[in-house]
Amino acid sequence: MKQIGELSNLEIRGRLRGEGLVLGAGPYLMRIKSEIDLIAEGIGLLYEHHVCYDDVGFCDFNLNFTVSGGLRRWYKPKMRFYFGCEEPFLPLPAHQAMPLFEWAINWSMANHSHQYLVIHAACLEKEGKGLVMPAPPGSGKSTLCAGLASRGWRLLSDELAIIDMVDGELVGLARPISLKGRSIDVIKDFAPDSVFSAGVMTETKGLVAHVKPSSESVERVGEKVLPTKIVFPRWVEGVESKLTKREKGKTFLEIAENSFNYSMLGRDGFEAMGRLIGGCSCYDFEYSDLADAVRVFDGFDEDTGFAGGEIEVYQNGGEL
Repeated sequence: MKQIGELSNLEIRGRLRGEGLVLGAGPYLMRIKSEIDLIAEGIGLLYEHHVCYDDVGFCDFNLNFTVSGGLRRWYKPKMRFYFGCEEPFLPLPAHQAMPLFEWAINWSMANHSHQYLVIHAACLEKEGKGLVMPAPPGSGKSTLCAGLASRGWRLLSDELAIIDMVDGELVGLARPISLKGRSIDVIKDFAPDSVFSAGVMTETKGLVAHVKPSSESVERVGEKVLPTKIVFPRWVEGVESKLTKREKGKTFLEIAENSFNYSMLGRDGFEAMGRLIGGCSCYDFEYSDLADAVRVFDGFDEDTGFAGGEIEVYQNGGEL
């Protein structure tokens, strides 16, 4: 067992091209095979603090990334992803290797983790309390997640809230944060010490880049945390930061819609969702300035103890 950062680029490529590189991410082991150098380089950069394993038999996921054969191998090469024998996505241009790699892991976890309740949401932790941020694309969720992670919040996940069905706690993944478009420059300015992958232009999401998680977030990935706040963020140009309480019934319905397996889990999923909503205070949050948004969340933590509180609305980091 070694950290990825202990391997040379040559060793990473050798494992990927051979029996596979077994990468750990939270409770999952993934056996990754690839002949694509961009993936080897991306793993070396973004997963530096993650652990890889030797002599492992069973893995949760077997992921294979390859280049199409024939003329496509040399002219406008296409990259293909296989989950075992299944090919879930259409081939993509080979230069989009790292975005596809991250999307493939998200897809694998979201569709094959039915021992957990899985929600499309970012989640972070501070002082032993968990924050869940579900939001549709374009809401500014990942930008806010990256901003908080750069200011002392522990990253659990940018895309998937993995919730233990037994104790209701959030399970950490500490994988790279995906940013799109102008969010990339926002975080580069806000957190200039962050480590980014190269930006890649994609057909569906525009310019995409990933931020490496901190060594602390990765090292503490095994520490679960109880969620106590659910916040639906929304970036709105020109607005003052505003945090407003929302109804739990509405929250239940919207999070159920954002869950990958709520319906499949049946009654167990309903009860797990009920425990999640019942144990959290629920809010909407509008913001336009990232620095001010982070101040609101830090003040929010101090004033309420992240345990429920009576405060209805915050504006500009102060109580109304």
